[in-house]
Amino acid sequence: MNYSKRRFLKNGLLSAIGLSVVNSDSGWAGVGTNAYQEAFTLKFSPEFGIFSALSGNDPVDQIQWGNDNGFRAWENTMLKNRPIAEQEKISKALQKNGMEFGQFVGTLTFSEVTFAGNNKDAREQVLKEIRDSVEIAKRMNTKFVHNVLGAMDPKLPYDFQMANATELLKRGAEIYEEHGIVMVMESMNHKIDHPGMFLHTIPQAYALARAVDSPSVKILFDIYHVQIQEGNILSTLDYAWDEIAYFQIGDTPGRKEPGTGEINYLNVFHHIAKKGYTGFLGLEHGIKGSGKEGAKSALKQYRDLDQYIRAGL
Repeated sequence: MNYSKRRFLKNGLLSAIGLSVVNSDSGWAGVGTNAYQEAFTLKFSPEFGIFSALSGNDPVDQIQWGNDNGFRAWENTMLKNRPIAEQEKISKALQKNGMEFGQFVGTLTFSEVTFAGNNKDAREQVLKEIRDSVEIAKRMNTKFVHNVLGAMDPKLPYDFQMANATELLKRGAEIYEEHGIVMVMESMNHKIDHPGMFLHTIPQAYALARAVDSPSVKILFDIYHVQIQEGNILSTLDYAWDEIAYFQIGDTPGRKEPGTGEINYLNVFHHIAKKGYTGFLGLEHGIKGSGKEGAKSALKQYRDLDQYIRAGL
């Protein structure tokens, strides 16, 4: 039985016997619901699969579970690989629950030189994928497309690569500006995960965003990657603040939920909230524990962090 059917039957039964549908972490919570119904202070945005031990695997069930447990936004990095009918189904479920959809990837490669190089065919393919992403963004009612800038070109001096990337970003911005869409670009660390990527620091992303000078080209600040590559998270995000449009979350080492690594997420989230940020914070991480207990533990961690944020505002 899927989550939606379980939820319908459960609520109907409880209502019939005069009990509240709000539950505890025991008993009925075993089917995947949770006592926390209040919306999170920050716009935490899960990815499909993170809490599937509680919600089940069906995308619509995951969205419904998320809404029931206080999440008011969602993201799906590889959305474009889903059939159009499934994208529409996801979009409808989000709208039904009054939830927002954040980023999906428009163009992505970890091995090919795209933005940094001068190969005409590769650059035209990027522009085609950017145009295609506009239609997906409209379908999902989102303004954020995450475009990965590809590999560095070891044959070209760094400054030439920066010039190439700036020019292609400007061409992409021309496409997105017409539709009010924001392309966000993510710096990816060289030290552990992506040693060959062109864009790997926030100062580099900041320089590109400033050079393009468009409301449609901004930074995706992935806290996990920044901590590994650069550290100094708070002062780095302060300096780049005007060019940051999106955050993603993950602790290190391990890229699991906050509280499982070295990053002081209490301070990071409080800092972001105090600066007035109301945008997406994508849950770009796995869960340290296994099964339902691991998922419940991760959810509780976000609730504990949220209480701290509320108390400090």
